[in-house]
Amino acid sequence: MEPPAESSHDLLVSALTPVGQWRFKHGCQRGWPTLYLFEVNVKIALLVPLLLTTLCGCSSESQDIGTGQFKAEVWADNWFSMAVGEKATKEDSVSITTERSFNAEIFSFDATYPFVLNFVLKDYKENDSGLEYIGTDKQQMGDGGFIAQITDTVTGDVVAASSSSWKCTVIHKAPTNKTCEKDADPAKTCLSVITEEPSDWKTAGYDISGWESAKEYTEADVSPKEGYDEVSWDSSAKLIWTSDLESDNTLLCKVTIAGK
Repeated sequence: MEPPAESSHDLLVSALTPVGQWRFKHGCQRGWPTLYLFEVNVKIALLVPLLLTTLCGCSSESQDIGTGQFKAEVWADNWFSMAVGEKATKEDSVSITTERSFNAEIFSFDATYPFVLNFVLKDYKENDSGLEYIGTDKQQMGDGGFIAQITDTVTGDVVAASSSSWKCTVIHKAPTNKTCEKDADPAKTCLSVITEEPSDWKTAGYDISGWESAKEYTEADVSPKEGYDEVSWDSSAKLIWTSDLESDNTLLCKVTIAGK
């Protein structure tokens, strides 16, 4: 009997030196979604595009999104959390304390029409002055940005997309006096308006008549960074924030999805 044919996986791994085999094995285990330059036994170096994606399925675009009826695709500068009604559903995997936290999150969830989505959106700030890079020559106000789309995986329809139809309110605004941006001690000189998150704002009947409509922004306004291009955004999905990209640091946003 002939020995079983080697798979392309076995052939490639056997071509690697011990160091290369270790890199391959541990790259897959750790989920490194990148390109690797492996040294092979024939003394040449091969650049293997998307090696980890094709052989071990670990890629930023092939993350395990679950099996729920709805697929959510979200990008935020810098952080978000989402609840379906009052049930916490997803939190950005990169901490808000990370100064440059730009990434897309793709995940699934279950819900029954109609349902309410509640988002907390945060732009990074070093303290209540609302500034970042404090004490360096880059000290400045940050700027936010958010985009999301929700797809019904049964019908394939995009049933919700961030736009000016969403309602939001600001609960952390700073600085309100933007001239403090370059002050030596902005924690003392920058003014702010901070309110507590209402305990019942996620309920379906919560009164949002006083909330503002989200404002739509262009890519040039927001300059979306890492993760944004990983998603094929529907034309209905817009980059949004409230009226001030720089001073509006923490937002609550709410949208009801009635279904199609």
